[in-house]
Formats: sequence, C-alpha cells, structure tokens
Amino acid sequence: MSDSPIANDAVFSRLVAFSDAVVAIAITLLVLPLVDVAGTIGSESIGSFLSDNRTKLLGFLLSFAVIGRFWWAQHQVHGRVVAYNPTFVWGLFVWLFGIVFLPFPTELLSASAPSGRGIHALYIGTLLVASIGVLVQQAAIVHWPDLQEERHRGEAQMALAVIQVLIMALALVLAIAVPAVGLWALLLLLLLYPIGWARSKQHRHGRSSRWWWRRALPHRYRQTRVSAGAQKPDASTA
Repeated sequence: MSDSPIANDAVFSRLVAFSDAVVAIAITLLVLPLVDVAGTIGSESIGSFLSDNRTKLLGFLLSFAVIGRFWWAQHQVHGRVVAYNPTFVWGLFVWLFGIVFLPFPTELLSASAPSGRGIHALYIGTLLVASIGVLVQQAAIVHWPDLQEERHRGEAQMALAVIQVLIMALALVLAIAVPAVGLWALLLLLLLYPIGWARSKQHRHGRSSRWWWRRALPHRYRQTRVSAGAQKPDASTA
C-alpha cells in the first residue's frame, strides 16, 4: 500500500470523529469504578467515603488529566492536517490503543494497596505506547508535508515527540529500578513545558530574524537579486 497522502475530507473527518469517540469512551470508563462504589456508601458520611476511596479518586484524576492532555495535543495536530496515509493512520491507532487501555492500569492502581512495581510499570508503559503513537504520526507529517494545510507545511517538528518518548522511557526504567519512586517518575514530563517553550521561542525568533533581514535589505538590492535570478540562463538550454 502506498504511503502517498490521501486528501479526502470525508474520510479524514471520520477518522478524527472515531478517535474522539474512543477518547470519550475511555475517559468515561475512568469514572465507572467510582459509580459502582458509590452504591455502597449506605449511612457513611461523604467525607469518610471519599477518604476511604481516595486511591480511586486520585487514580481517576490522574488518568483524566493524562487523557485530556493527550487529546488536546492530538486535537492541535489534527487541526492542521487535511490528508492521511497508512503511516499516519497506524500511528493514530497505536495512540488510541494506549488511550483505550489506560482505564485498566488505572483500576489496578486503586485496587491494589500498595500498588506494586509491576502496576506502576504497566501504567507508565501504557503512556509510553501512546507517546510512540504520537511520534509515528508526527514523523508521518514531517516526512509527508502534504498531509498538512499548505500554510502550515514545514512547521512540524519531531523534536518534542522524540523527547517525550525518551522521557517516558526513562520514567519507566526509573519506576522499575527504584520501586519507591513509582508514578512520581512521571514528574519528569514537566520538563516538556520549558523545553517546548524554549523551542517555540527559538522558532519564532528564527522566523522573525529572517523577516528582519529581508526588510533590512535595500529595495533596489532586492530587485537586483530578483532580476539576476530571473535572467540566469537555464543549463538545460545552454
């Protein structure tokens, strides 16, 4: 099957709608264990009930934030994409696999007290799979710029996606090697924010510098360069 971009608005819209539906189902599944437990509250006070089920609540909040963050990043990517190819679709499905599987390790986190090294590794490993899916999609966009809207072509970069995968892999190794660290290893992901800010600032500075240089050139010099380029003989006709 060819990896050439397929520009079909209807099909691509269905892909986006399908992925949004899967995310909605996954994020809904997170709250179902809390709904089940709510039926056993009886005469217990709400404060005592929440205290007894704090691990479930914390697991729900963590995974809700994780899925929400993944979806928002994916939403921004899809907002600039107008076509697809098999590589992009495979990356999308790898990402969806990680998202839809996440409620399972989330429930394991709250069901086992204390959570073991294996459960922490499974949780972070699931996030690593989702991050690899993001990387595959980003690689497809960079390799085939025609997947994006014309005005956004050339803007996509793989650096942040690669860094995210590496940080996630490091967090997984840390959680396995030092069990006491557990999910705290995910705090390494906070490094993505200053890195992303620095890269976006560098990108904006580089683009503005190029525009400044063009504007700084004398108008006559710019016209001379354009004229020289237009008058340059074609080697094929020489």
